[in-house]
Amino acid sequence: MIRSVNIKDAAALAEIYNYYILNSIATFEETIIDGKEMEKRIQSVIPQLPWLVYEEEGQVIGYAYANQWKARSAYRHSIESTVYLKNGETAKGVGSALYKELLKILTDTEVHSIIGGISIPNASSVHLHEKFGYEKVAHFKEVGYKFGKWIDVGYWELIIE
Repeated sequence: MIRSVNIKDAAALAEIYNYYILNSIATFEETIIDGKEMEKRIQSVIPQLPWLVYEEEGQVIGYAYANQWKARSAYRHSIESTVYLKNGETAKGVGSALYKELLKILTDTEVHSIIGGISIPNASSVHLHEKFGYEKVAHFKEVGYKFGKWIDVGYWELIIE
């Protein structure tokens, strides 16, 4: 079931995200976060933009949200989209279901441009974004350094008509 985030989800979301901090280049954060930090992040997004969770048998197994792209006022119609799934829950359609619902909600807002930043390589994330019509618009070389190596980042964009 997909539903709006609840502040009580913060610890479960932090646990999902911490896996990526410790084991993946999907995020450039390098220090794990706790539930209190995730609560702050949730509160900084809602109620202005959607934050969704995917719950199965009472457990949160994924989340997706939209966040401000840049702080300057002219960027107000552009947002960044993000999705994370619990380790072991990928390739089951959960990410697609979350993104489908997130995009549906965003279509009814003043959002015009949705941007997805992807650490390269990440074929599954590229596939997910392109499945929903995002197009690659930028590629930055060696902008992150994690796990002893330089990492590229690509940006995919979806324009909502």
